[in-house]
Amino acid sequence: MGIRKAQPADTPAIQVLLAQLGYTDTTPFLEKKLASMSNDPDEVLLVCEQDSEVVAFLSLHFIPQIALPGDFARISYFAVKDSARGLGIGTQLEDHITALARQRNCDRIEVHCHSRRSDAHRFYFHRGFEESPKYLIKSLKQ
Repeated sequence: MGIRKAQPADTPAIQVLLAQLGYTDTTPFLEKKLASMSNDPDEVLLVCEQDSEVVAFLSLHFIPQIALPGDFARISYFAVKDSARGLGIGTQLEDHITALARQRNCDRIEVHCHSRRSDAHRFYFHRGFEESPKYLIKSLKQ
C-alpha cells in the first residue's frame, strides 16, 4: 500500500469513493475542484493505492488560529473502499495526516462526521478523537 498526493488521473476513483459516501453527482465539478486544491498549500488531497488501484482518499485542510498557539487540521472527506476495509488503510492514512499536521504546527485534527456514519465514528473514537457536540451550519444555497 502506498500513500501519495492525488493526481488528475485519480478523479474517477475519487468519484467512486465519493459516491460510496453518498455524493453521487460530482462529475460536473470534481476535476476542477481537485485541480484548485492541488494548487493550495493549505489543502492536501491524498490517495492510498493497493496493487495500483486507488482504494482510499482523504482531504485535509490546514487552518491557522489567531487566538491559540497551534493551528488545526480538518478532515473534510475520508473514504476507504468497502472491499478494502479492515486492512489498516484508514489507520495508515490517519497516521500519515497526523504527522503532516504536527509538521504544520497543528495541535489538533477535527472532522465533521454525520450521525448516520456509525462505523466511521467507531474508527475515529478508536483513533483518539473525542466528540465535540456543537456544529452549526448556515446554508448559502438560494
